[in-house]
Amino acid sequence: MLQIRCPFCGTRDEVEFECGGAAHVVRPSPSATDVEWSNYLYVSPNTIGEHRERWYHGYGCGQWFNVIRNTVSHEIVVTYEMGGEPR
Repeated sequence: MLQIRCPFCGTRDEVEFECGGAAHVVRPSPSATDVEWSNYLYVSPNTIGEHRERWYHGYGCGQWFNVIRNTVSHEIVVTYEMGGEPR
């Protein structure tokens, strides 16, 4: 079981959290082409190594935060608040 450090509550078991997908995804402009919108909506990278994700502490403080997780080892490298940068 993963141990995830919530920036607000401290370290907890992964069953308290839900993954919300990739973090720092940039939405295309309204004038983007159909191909750009299609890629944004339906194509996601299959990252090997460190990947930035959004997580929700549903059974705790109810806050969203970001995680950098290694997709090979599942090691949590760092957690940080939404809108912030990893330290």
